[in-house]
Amino acid sequence: MVAIGIDYTPAYEQGAGIGRSVRGLVYGLTTLDTQTDYRLFIAGASTASLPPQLAPNFTYYPSPITPKWWARIWHRARIPYAIENILGDIALYHATDFVLPPIRKHTKSVLTIHDLSFVRVPETASPSLKKYLDVVVPRSIARATHVHAVSETTRQDIITLYNTPPQKVSVIHNALESHFKPTPISDDILAKYHVPNVPYIITVGTVQPRKNYSRLVWALHQIRDHHDIHLVVAGGRGWLEDEFYDTIQKTHMTEYVHVTGFVADEDLPALYSGAVCMAYPSLYEGFGIPILEGMACGVPVLTSDTSSLPEVAGDAAIMVDPYHIDAIQEGLERLISDQNLRHNLIQKGFIQSKKFTWEKSGRQLNMLYRQLLEG
Repeated sequence: MVAIGIDYTPAYEQGAGIGRSVRGLVYGLTTLDTQTDYRLFIAGASTASLPPQLAPNFTYYPSPITPKWWARIWHRARIPYAIENILGDIALYHATDFVLPPIRKHTKSVLTIHDLSFVRVPETASPSLKKYLDVVVPRSIARATHVHAVSETTRQDIITLYNTPPQKVSVIHNALESHFKPTPISDDILAKYHVPNVPYIITVGTVQPRKNYSRLVWALHQIRDHHDIHLVVAGGRGWLEDEFYDTIQKTHMTEYVHVTGFVADEDLPALYSGAVCMAYPSLYEGFGIPILEGMACGVPVLTSDTSSLPEVAGDAAIMVDPYHIDAIQEGLERLISDQNLRHNLIQKGFIQSKKFTWEKSGRQLNMLYRQLLEG
């Protein structure tokens, strides 16, 4: 039985974002491949804290050494301690989170790049993380046998920014978990996340500059001249947050903007479904899973006309220039007021969201593994 190693650390460590992507891809593999010995590396985990086994041929390989310490060992100190010392002999290793650890010469490798926002919109990145990624990402891309991009936009960025041969980069899209569907919102969910029972716009994602929440708050400030509506920001704390919170104070929107913190997966469908509409005016995204989640929950969506977002949204959302507050405001006004537009976008959203499934992405990833292993 051929053995493939996969870095499952993000799936273990992160509830949203890259964690959701890695969990989805591995779930897709479990639905179709019972013949491969999958070895899931988890940094910073103990045997006692492992999640339930995914399938008989998927085995966890925990390491008590944290991801930060592995980064110091592998990428700062450049100590060539091969991943095979943890996973045993493997034919292929899939690094799922931007950086490739040391591997033995005979081992093939796949490297996933989720986005290159730290290059495209550097002002929105954590300075220390950007400094690290600027060194290790191009080095990892050069070393990898093959690179997996989560969108065509990201693929083109990898090719252009790092002079990567086009045949070395394949697109396998992110996708949508099946529990995202229209779900009645309860008083318990509203109370749990301190959301009042009022009409609200929802936006989902970690609080950080790339999500463009400050301009969204300014747009809300203008919308409230005509509509009694609130904004729910469903996301945990991130980095470079001060401008966002300063904007809330400056616009006197404190009682109208509700920051929930991280929202549990099982509660998100109800929060989406309870919204009047969803706003996702991000400055740059490698993919944008929340767009599909909102669509699948029957909510009309506004998003940006930049990066991968048109690729994900298709014709099922209003597209705006995320750098212009008036454009965001006007788009949201239309979603709130135009009932025919709302109905059409909701119906198109259901269709668009069904195009992206983890089973489909898992099948494509499995084919990529086979192609690399067969040479």
